[in-house]
Amino acid sequence: MQTVLLTIHTLIALALVGLVLLQRSEGGGLGIGGGGGAGGGFMTARGTANLLTKATAILATCFFLTSIGLAILAGAGSQTTSIVDEVLNTAPVTDSAPAKPSVPTGQ
Repeated sequence: MQTVLLTIHTLIALALVGLVLLQRSEGGGLGIGGGGGAGGGFMTARGTANLLTKATAILATCFFLTSIGLAILAGAGSQTTSIVDEVLNTAPVTDSAPAKPSVPTGQ
């Protein structure tokens, strides 16, 4: 299950990177999918921008959901322990009573 979810997560991440690179940038980015001005295209520049924005939002949501799913799967097999319990279990046990001084007897 974890391998399948990790594979889907990786594919979503690659698709998300591709979609972000296709979007028209405001200044100086790649802007590969700019969609120039000449008519006769499948979609207008505004329609393409809306489609890419919606697709990016959907993929981003799927990315977050798969991230949460992977985090839940990773933590499913572990025990919940307290840091205080770990310190108490690993700390050496010392006697809390003060040591009695050895007084030589006067014999």
